[in-house]
Amino acid sequence: MREKNFLVLGGSGFLGRHLVAALATRGAKVTVPARRRERAKHLILLPTVEVVETDVLAPGVLEQLIAGRDAVINLVGVLHSRRGRPNERGPNDYGPDFARAHVEIPQALVNACHASGVRRLLHVSAIGAAPDAPSEYLRSKGVGEKLVLADDELRATVLRPSVVFGPEDNFLNLFARLARVFPVLPLGGAQAQFQPVYVGDVVQVMLAALDAPSATGKRYDLCGPRRYTLAELVRLVCEMTGRRRWIIGLPEALSMLQAWFLEWTPGPLMSRDNLRSMRVPSVCDCALPFGIEPTPLEAVAPVTLGGLSTPRSRYPLLRWRARR
Repeated sequence: MREKNFLVLGGSGFLGRHLVAALATRGAKVTVPARRRERAKHLILLPTVEVVETDVLAPGVLEQLIAGRDAVINLVGVLHSRRGRPNERGPNDYGPDFARAHVEIPQALVNACHASGVRRLLHVSAIGAAPDAPSEYLRSKGVGEKLVLADDELRATVLRPSVVFGPEDNFLNLFARLARVFPVLPLGGAQAQFQPVYVGDVVQVMLAALDAPSATGKRYDLCGPRRYTLAELVRLVCEMTGRRRWIIGLPEALSMLQAWFLEWTPGPLMSRDNLRSMRVPSVCDCALPFGIEPTPLEAVAPVTLGGLSTPRSRYPLLRWRARR
């Protein structure tokens, strides 16, 4: 690894903590800004990691944080936002939380990189992101991608993973928690398509991209080895956690009604915008870049779901690693 001094935005999240730990293991110095230091306390014990409590959009903050870095990595992303204003609706409309996380922060990063003389930027987006996508989430992500790649003076790389799974993820583990409580699981967007990618593989891609001059100006879609519908994934989670549950796929109208109701719950499990995002298949036909072999979900999920870890649950992963 050529770069040894990194600024990681979004480093306290699921993907971020895995990446920051991998960088620290390699002896890199890593700074992670956070609006609340308490949320990143799990990173403080890493020997080469510094957590800074700050607002990265405050004037002059990013320029100061970026100065002297070898590279900047942006993992900032949110799944939910207050809605945009009805009189501003159009192909690029999105709510204020999406705007801040997916558009304003990438634009501020581009500006700060220029001001600080740092040219290497790694930016994580999502499959299906586009300014004309059907959801506010994907539209805002698409605009952020465009801002990063449009700057010819930056050595930028964009990574677009499908849903990422692994220890303590907020996707498979969510359904494991629901299956623990409810005997019946009514499922909106049951036929939505995903190609889940293991968090460890995404981290390997990111580390390789930082070292690869050929990655400059490129955009990589990241997927696992197999496609699933959402219903298939939920059934698989139930099987892996030893729970027999009745999964009911809801039609479009009932899916939207369910999502509207869930929007009013604390830390919403689902939103109507999430359903619109799922209209775009989160899949890809390309292999992982840099020769990285994707890890099958079936080899890892039995170990990571709900903290489950027994000799039997670890067997699929050990067998896959031994290529048997």
